[in-house]
Formats: sequence, C-alpha cells, structure tokens
Amino acid sequence: MIEELSYEPLLVMTFTVGYDRAQQLGTTAAGGRGIYPVDGGTFEGKRLRGVVNPGGADWVTQRSDGLMLIDVRLTLTTDDGATIGMAYTGVAQARTPALMERFRCRELLPYEDFSLHTTPSFDTGDERYAWLNGVIAVTNGERTATGGTYHVFAIT
Repeated sequence: MIEELSYEPLLVMTFTVGYDRAQQLGTTAAGGRGIYPVDGGTFEGKRLRGVVNPGGADWVTQRSDGLMLIDVRLTLTTDDGATIGMAYTGVAQARTPALMERFRCRELLPYEDFSLHTTPSFDTGDERYAWLNGVIAVTNGERTATGGTYHVFAIT
C-alpha cells in the first residue's frame, strides 16, 4: 500500500471578487446561498501564467453546521493566448463558530484559524496545454481584502 502522496506546485492564482454585486438567494433547503462574481486576476506557475478573466462566479452555500461549500467556474487566458476552463469545488471552515461568523462578515482571518481547500479541474482544447486536462489538483486558499489567493498543487 502506498501511504504517501506526492505533489508539485502548479500555480498561484490571485483574483478579485465583486462582493458588492453578489446575488443573495436567501436561505434555501441547501443552506444560505449567494453568487459572487469573479472580476479577474492573475495566475503564475512554472509551466503557465496569465490572467483570470472576468465573468466567472463563485456559488457559495453556507450550511447550518458552519461549513461553507464553494463551487466556482471561471476561465483563464495564458500569456501566449490559450483559453483554459477552470472549475473547482471545495470547503471552507473556521476553527470555531465565532470565527466563522467573523469570516462571513468578510473579516480576514489568519491562515491558522481558517481552512479553505478546493479540488480544481481544467479543460482546454489548446494542444499546448492539453496536459492540464488530466491533472488532479488540490489547493490551499485564503481570502484577501479584494478576493482570494489559491496555491494550486498537482498530484503526481
């Protein structure tokens, strides 16, 4: 049995979110729902770099148990002109309910008080980046004052 996981850094992505333009769906059967527009950003790694395009969105569900579910779709454009679809789901959770409430009010929490992890997948028809279509990835993320930053790792 293999008991270790190997990985390598793939990219770091920083993006902005239009919090002021969020669409609140209210409390549904799934929990509190909101849609947050992704306005743009940048990404950079050893094998690719470019911009996060405006027009993506983060569909957030805030469950009654304090767990926040994230479901994001966006597109990337590399510095050499390739378009890449990126989708990721994940979970965010603070160490305590009080910290989670502070996070919901958009307070920035230190990394040790809050975990944000996602599992991105990529989709492109550009042959130069076709290798991304088979990448299994995980992230460590954090909220910034204007959006978020993710460190994306490819499982090798």
